[in-house]
Amino acid sequence: MGYNVRFGGHCLPLSPITMTSQNMLHTTAPRWNFKMNGLCLAAALSATAWLAGCATSDDTFRPAAQVAAAPSVISGVQEVSLAAPTGKTDDLYDQLYPFYAEPCAVSEINKKPGFGAAINGGFGGHSVLYLNGVCRVTDAGYPTIKICDGEAPGTRGVGLSVNDHFKNTNWVATEGKDFLFYGSLDPNAQVTQAGYRQTQAQAMKMGILDGVKFHERFFDKMPPGMSRREYMYEISVATDYAINFGRDRYCARVPMSRDQMSRVVNYLNQLNDPYRTGQRHFQWDVLSNNCSHMTHNALAAAGIWQPVDVDEPFFMSAFDFPVPKNEFVNLMRRTNDLPLDDLLALYRDEGARAKLLADGRLPMRAGGLAEVAPVIPKNDLYETRSRLIFYDPLGRYQRDFKAILADPRYLDLRTNLTYFAALYQRIAAARKPLDWYLDHSDRIPAPGPAQFALFYQRFYQSIDRESAAIDAKLATLNRGIDHSQPVMLSSSTSSMLPSHTP
Repeated sequence: MGYNVRFGGHCLPLSPITMTSQNMLHTTAPRWNFKMNGLCLAAALSATAWLAGCATSDDTFRPAAQVAAAPSVISGVQEVSLAAPTGKTDDLYDQLYPFYAEPCAVSEINKKPGFGAAINGGFGGHSVLYLNGVCRVTDAGYPTIKICDGEAPGTRGVGLSVNDHFKNTNWVATEGKDFLFYGSLDPNAQVTQAGYRQTQAQAMKMGILDGVKFHERFFDKMPPGMSRREYMYEISVATDYAINFGRDRYCARVPMSRDQMSRVVNYLNQLNDPYRTGQRHFQWDVLSNNCSHMTHNALAAAGIWQPVDVDEPFFMSAFDFPVPKNEFVNLMRRTNDLPLDDLLALYRDEGARAKLLADGRLPMRAGGLAEVAPVIPKNDLYETRSRLIFYDPLGRYQRDFKAILADPRYLDLRTNLTYFAALYQRIAAARKPLDWYLDHSDRIPAPGPAQFALFYQRFYQSIDRESAAIDAKLATLNRGIDHSQPVMLSSSTSSMLPSHTP
């Protein structure tokens, strides 16, 4: 789904092009014609106040009273108990999928007072993007990335983060998945002052913020005796690197080809170009240019879904902007639940149709798994009770979220591969000849029969190719780990479910 915040029912009277909730998961919604009433506008305004996820503040954030005022819009505020992931499964996954993107919705940040900058953020959370097989260009003097050269692509990766601090860049890049999420610490270690300082020193040595300028207002509270460079790294901890020091995360892995990842890299480098040259200054905005705009549109460059507009006027962006936790659900459904067994419904999906016609691939393929991990629980510096909301007028996201975290096919690699193998077998067995569709051409949705023959051909070629690939992956997987053992990116399932939903 290309758009993540939509009001239906009482909020927006829809045009004749009205989409069902099921179709909304799989298609890019058209621009709806609507008449905005006062209640709907008030709901949107109150909700956006809590979605300042990529922004942080030195002021304590206390939103409970306002949440109670708009319960139909903001949902999913919860306490979650998660278990840290293990590295063995990552190694297996990297063998099977050397290139993958992993957007992560990460929770609010609340730093305990008394050490370093007191950083607090809204419970709309934040979003980061990990790219496996991609490297930071370390001698560029500015955030720049490339496909890794000279080594197996599954052995390297880079994490990208957008922050309202930035003036001359949209994103910065952190080398290495471990450092992106855990800094210099082991996931099971304790976050101490020493570990915090060690991680900060390592980030400075890596040059994560080389060439990056912050807006001047963020230096207003810089303490005496600290350099601007030191302060920049200080207020970036747990937002741009070492994420799990202070945040839970919910990640959705998307396997990609090298060509897809190259398009992602090119898009992201071009996204930074106008800020690098000084043609523009980056201005973060919760509605029109937040952290999830970058992650969403990077995936759009790979053909996963349609892009979402940036820098739209308020009256449009207030009802059409990406939200980190919504994006997690949307992406899990997009990569796992397209209607592959309904060829006409799939043809109706503009993004899937375009992707298949262009390069013979679908956005949905085996290997799209969820990874969840908590804020490091032994923690001297950050609160470990961490919240993350949906922007969810109808409650659909919360229901889908629970379903995803309760179903092993979204979490366990072997279960996922086996599910897709069976799905492809059913599709092949139920295949109707092309003439059947052409004889019933009145049933073929827009853009009509003209492109359908090529779509049909590419679809079944894709199914045959992916089915063979799954057989090979299952064989490799079964050689690498005991058949009876789950192959989970996260080491717990039951504890991932929300313990409380208001």
